[in-house]
This record gives sequence, structure tokens and C-alpha cells, in this order.
Amino acid sequence: MTADAPPTPGPLRLPELVGARVRLRGWRSTDAHAVREASYDPLIPVITSVPTVDSEEEALAFVERQQDRLRDQVGYPFAVADADDRAVGFIILQLRTAVGARGSIGYWTCPSQRRRGYAAEALQVLTAWARDLPDLDRLELYVEPWNEGSWRAAESAGYEREGLLRAWERVGGEPRDMYMYAQLTAGSSARGEHRPS
Repeated sequence: MTADAPPTPGPLRLPELVGARVRLRGWRSTDAHAVREASYDPLIPVITSVPTVDSEEEALAFVERQQDRLRDQVGYPFAVADADDRAVGFIILQLRTAVGARGSIGYWTCPSQRRRGYAAEALQVLTAWARDLPDLDRLELYVEPWNEGSWRAAESAGYEREGLLRAWERVGGEPRDMYMYAQLTAGSSARGEHRPS
């Protein structure tokens, strides 16, 4: 794994990150099946840009939007692929540099591929790489309290729960509480805390 700083100006360069059972790589048109399956999930289309309709055209448009995120320097969107290189999910490191040197991580797994550890391993692999990015001080993610599988994945990747954010995000038009999980990057950890004397 490499830890190159995001180039500026110009599009971000998406690395390929490899774990024991998953590979994080760029999205391809042949991954449309994963997007179409995710479109049937009751929550994924509500909280992500996955389309709400099962169509090849909409799925391919989702794949194209991931390339736009790289070109626009919004973040690093990865397809989570299994040992057969079949897309089983999605994970993204979104850059929040306008509000601080923070990276926000989101992820989902295709319904048929859940409870196999793909999300947890993908988060571990992405975090190991992102912790060394020089332009980030902090990595964070938000999880609804009921989503135990997701927050357990966060904890397995070394994230600490920092608190409960009340009515933090609207999901399906309704305000939802979110757990905030975070960890500092290697550069931020090395600098330590600065307190006035």
C-alpha cells in the first residue's frame, strides 16, 4: 500500500488496497450487479447515491459518479471486491478539508454478502492506508445506534465511539441519532495534543 498525498490540482489517484480477503479497487461497469442489488435494500438508496430503481442505466450512472468524485477531489470511492474480484460492497473516504483536515468514511455491503466480515476488513484496510495520508488529521464515521454490525466493524478497525449526536442526520426525511466514531491519523497522533500552559 502506498500513502501518496492527494495531488493538487487534478484528479485524485485511486490506489488498489489489498487485504486478506478483500481488495479495494476502482469501480467498473461490470460491477453494476452490486449497485443493482444494493438498490433493493430499504436503507442504502435513502442514505447514499445508489439509485432507488433496479436498472442497468442507473447502476452505470452510479459507477460514473465514482469517477467524478476522484476528478472533483471529493474523495476516494472504492469497490470492495472478494477473492474472485466480484464487487460485494462499497467504501469511501470523503475529504472534509473545508471544515478541517478530516476524512469521513462510509460503507455498505450487498445484502447477499452480509455477515461475512467484508465491511470490517474493508474498513481495516482503508483505515490502515488513510492513517498515513499527510493532509488528514482525523478519520471519522457515523453509525445509527441500532446498526450494531456497522459499529462493531468500526470498533474492530480501531475507531473509538466519541459520543451520540442527537438528530444528526435526516434519513428518509426523519431526524436520526448517530454514534460518532473517530481515530486520529498517524501524523496527528505524532504531533500529540497541544494544550496552553
